[in-house]
Amino acid sequence: MNIKLKNFTVFLLISVIFLFSGCAENKKSENSELPALTIGSDIYPPYFYMDDSGNFAGIDVEIATEACKRLKIKPEFKQITWQNKDSFLDDGSVDCLWGSFSMNGRENDYTWAGPYLHSRQVVVVNSSSGIHTFADLNGKNIAVQNASKPEKLFLTDSVDGVCVNKVYSFPSMTNVFAALKKGYVDAAAGHETAFRDYMRNINGDFRIIDGVLLASELGVAFKKDADNKTVGELSAVLDEMRCDGTIKSIIEKYDIDADYALNGGLSSEK
Repeated sequence: MNIKLKNFTVFLLISVIFLFSGCAENKKSENSELPALTIGSDIYPPYFYMDDSGNFAGIDVEIATEACKRLKIKPEFKQITWQNKDSFLDDGSVDCLWGSFSMNGRENDYTWAGPYLHSRQVVVVNSSSGIHTFADLNGKNIAVQNASKPEKLFLTDSVDGVCVNKVYSFPSMTNVFAALKKGYVDAAAGHETAFRDYMRNINGDFRIIDGVLLASELGVAFKKDADNKTVGELSAVLDEMRCDGTIKSIIEKYDIDADYALNGGLSSEK
């Protein structure tokens, strides 16, 4: 081979290598320089959980990942204990709380992005139970998750016509269902979507009783003094994802009633 041609070929190969390595470095640099948003939630399937590979997964993880991509923000997910959620938020361990978090009754406690989904709080019993309506809960024992909306409703006798015997609060929904399955309590209360997920995936025969404890809206909670620009931009992106069908495509993978989750049961045509 001609020496000049050989040298040119070597030069060309080196140039190509540098070109691609440069692109890779630039991409890596761009990703590392993205501002981060630390998102806190407890384990709450199907919204937030660990998959078989040990990665965070779920409805809220998918929605948050896409929203952050559009905002050019890097999401960093962090598992927290829900009863200590405000401490994590106040000391800066997390930037926001994003895990099937009901806005209702907490509107003034945080700065909110959303709502982005609707949810229902319901009561679940063992199928053999004689409890069929809220009235049947009088004098019974009920399980709830710590710092949840149902906990507050039952502890303050805020469910019309219902006065339960005892409210047992547990750190996770896994504990709540274990108590119900073993008969330590007569009923359990929480988000319908989470309950249906547990009912599909654990051994046991359960049913949801008639009625809805609370129709709620889900949002992303930031501290009261949070940057309103960031919160506003996130709210706008979540609205965009609702309108373009992105959120619908995510929740339908989890066998959820998309009409209710997106519109609160109201037709989107109205």
